[in-house]
Amino acid sequence: MLDNIAFGIVISVLFISLLVLFCVLLIKLYINKIKNYTRLIYQKDLEYQKTLNSTILETQEQVLNNISQDLHDDAGQQLTYINFMVENLKLDKPELQDALNPLSKSIVTLSNSIRSISHSLNSQLLVQESLFKAIEAEVQRLNTNIRIKFDFVFKGTRKKVFDSNEKIVIYRIFQEVINNTLKHSEATVVNVILKTEPFFEMIITDNGKGFDFNQSDEKSGMGLKNIIKRAEIINFRVAIDTVPEKGTTITVSEK
Repeated sequence: MLDNIAFGIVISVLFISLLVLFCVLLIKLYINKIKNYTRLIYQKDLEYQKTLNSTILETQEQVLNNISQDLHDDAGQQLTYINFMVENLKLDKPELQDALNPLSKSIVTLSNSIRSISHSLNSQLLVQESLFKAIEAEVQRLNTNIRIKFDFVFKGTRKKVFDSNEKIVIYRIFQEVINNTLKHSEATVVNVILKTEPFFEMIITDNGKGFDFNQSDEKSGMGLKNIIKRAEIINFRVAIDTVPEKGTTITVSEK
């Protein structure tokens, strides 16, 4: 009798143990399934965000290319015509030459600036040339701004190769950072450093007023978010180091 009871208890314990083990395995499988499903949703969301950001980028580039073409074809040609008229007037009225020379120089300077801006907006031209040369040329153009001194430093080899998307995105990030600096930083010196070894880095530092990233105003905050989103499209990362009244450093690099 006691043997039967003991045997029954053992059977019951084994049954309960198996039942608990089955439940544990079932819960683990369920948890893994949830994790995999969550991971899949997250991955799909990332892919969707990248696709959406890429589509927005393509639309922006098309708009910039159109503006570039309009500047070149309309404003550029109008300035060429005005300069032609001024030069003819100088020939017809030699006594006005001294008075018209400053106007001619201003027209030529403005024409060159519009040409440079047109080229910087045109992604098709950017793809055809070196990213490093494009950024260096833009820094040289920016140095015509008497309020801010721009310094350019290159470290590494210029043989670093970028695909078309990387070129466009990195250059647009550069433009976005500089635009934010000009609008908000109150800086007097901006340093642009490009490195290619051991990996690519673009470091832009200013001596401006800095800011609290978590409390930045809506416009500058949106600009920084745009920079981060652009970098994510090409799997680059952005580091923002800023302290109020102590300037800002923004680093864009390969992951």
